[in-house]
Amino acid sequence: MKKLLILLALGVSLIAETITLSGSVISDNQKMITSRFMGFVTQVNVSEGDYVKKGQILYTIDSREIDSAKRQAELSLQMYQNQYNNVELNLMRYRRLLEKDMVAKYEVENLELAEKNMKDMINIAKARLNEVQNQYRYLNIKAPNNGVIVAKNIKVGEMAMPGMPAIILSDLTNLKISAEISESNLKFIKHGTKVIVKIPSLDIKTIGKVSAIIPSSNPMTHTFKIKVSFKSNNVSVYPGMYATVALKVN
Repeated sequence: MKKLLILLALGVSLIAETITLSGSVISDNQKMITSRFMGFVTQVNVSEGDYVKKGQILYTIDSREIDSAKRQAELSLQMYQNQYNNVELNLMRYRRLLEKDMVAKYEVENLELAEKNMKDMINIAKARLNEVQNQYRYLNIKAPNNGVIVAKNIKVGEMAMPGMPAIILSDLTNLKISAEISESNLKFIKHGTKVIVKIPSLDIKTIGKVSAIIPSSNPMTHTFKIKVSFKSNNVSVYPGMYATVALKVN
């Protein structure tokens, strides 16, 4: 009986030395993909659950907005070139007249200044046209990294709006465990604290470490969020899976 009590006491002591937190797998590199310009979606190449590679085209939007800007830039450039040609012809004529003392020198100088200004305007117009032409590459929205499509909020024929997330891409190479710890137990952890990570559905048990402590308490539960980094070669680990984090408090 005495031995049984001792064993029970040791068991209670061991339980008291370990805190187990419930959490879930998250991607620490999840991106919301959006288009830079407004336009109708002409093609969608992915579905939820698809694995994509960096640089792969996710969806495409039409070029009407950029086409309009290009036409305006081309018209502006043509206008400045025509004005420059007129100024240049007048300047040449006035220089010949100046040699015959038929015009004042300041008239030639004014035309020279106008010629310089028109050259500057042409250079600005060319830069604008080049800028607009470069925007065509943004019509094909590409994956910034390898990952899995976890949400798709866009369809062919819909309007893509800048700043509105169309696709959410989750990087499976940078997974972590997100859990919450009570403020009374917060004293037992710090950055780099080693913990035991378990993902029961996959029978995974590995060592992880605390990589982040979010300094913002939940006022309802008085808990703090922590992130735990871990390594797993199991390709079946996905964001959202249930996980536990166990840490020693002694």
